[in-house]
Amino acid sequence: MLAVLLLVPFHSALIFVQNPNSIMYVKDVVNVAALDATAGWVHQFHMPLLFWISGAAAFFGLSRRGAGQFAQERVSRLIYPALFGIVFLLPPMTYITQRWLGHKITFWQHLAGFWTFGPDLSGVSGTWTPAHLWFLLFLFFFSIVGLPVFLLLRSHAADGALNALAKFFALPGTVFLLALPMALAAAVDLLGDKNPIYYFIVFLIGYVMMTRPAYQVAIRRALPAALVLGVIFTLIRQLWHPGFAEWSAPWIGYGLMVELNRWVWVLTWLGLGERFLNKSGPALAYLSETSFAFYVLHLPINTLVAWGIIQLDIPAGIKYLLIVAATTALTFGAVELFRHIPLVNRIFSLKKKPGAPQIAQVQA
Repeated sequence: MLAVLLLVPFHSALIFVQNPNSIMYVKDVVNVAALDATAGWVHQFHMPLLFWISGAAAFFGLSRRGAGQFAQERVSRLIYPALFGIVFLLPPMTYITQRWLGHKITFWQHLAGFWTFGPDLSGVSGTWTPAHLWFLLFLFFFSIVGLPVFLLLRSHAADGALNALAKFFALPGTVFLLALPMALAAAVDLLGDKNPIYYFIVFLIGYVMMTRPAYQVAIRRALPAALVLGVIFTLIRQLWHPGFAEWSAPWIGYGLMVELNRWVWVLTWLGLGERFLNKSGPALAYLSETSFAFYVLHLPINTLVAWGIIQLDIPAGIKYLLIVAATTALTFGAVELFRHIPLVNRIFSLKKKPGAPQIAQVQA
């Protein structure tokens, strides 16, 4: 849940990063080096962490359901919210982008162009984009493609292999070796930072590491070393930008360090969560229920809020804090509004609170 909430300060930071590769739907005219560095640090582990957690969640979801029920639940939990967001939330968001860029078009003109394909899938040009909802589409694809593997891992035939793997990765330091398959996948040039092979590997690792308690012991034991290595590797990446020849030995070594850096930060946050947050409570229950709605809503609201705030004549740091605070508050407010809208609350699995006011349905 903290990883989902982290999306707001992360995306808000990108508003103040002028690197054209850092896609956001509105941007200020200044570049804030501190926010650039912070966003770069978060970016290295954030999506691997979310995909690892999603793989772990798939393990628990499949343990309570049969294969057919699991597939059906993936459709309702992932595809329906993604389609809702693409149809109703992304066109207004990318329309704000067109207005920010100075294009004098109506929303309806933009809407007609939104359902066409442009030079890329970012949506900045006003054409179709999944925007941040690519994550939900990837999760659905991974869940369906990985289902035969998951069913095999649940069978008694896999017990021996899973026990052997867990015994090996319970040895001190061996859990760091899981960065190797991630590095091999990262070497495949496919969709840039949205490499589906890479994220499927991370998703599968998350699933496998839930199959035996020994992995949790390994994560707990690795926490101190993972944190130290993460700090060291991050400093190296910030201070040293070598220009090694592609596929030379130093280039491969540096690439391995980059992927190990991503993995040790994932282990760090998992270890801290296992150490300090492994408990239930009303806050966790609420955030768990609202996570998908928050994820889908946060970026359109963030774009709208930022469009207004970046026009204020105040320091960039104050703008950033205002954008984060307003986006978080308005997103939770919108989630609560969704809770009381018929059908929409079902799409996002939001339960009506007892005694809460309900929006009346118009009778035909």
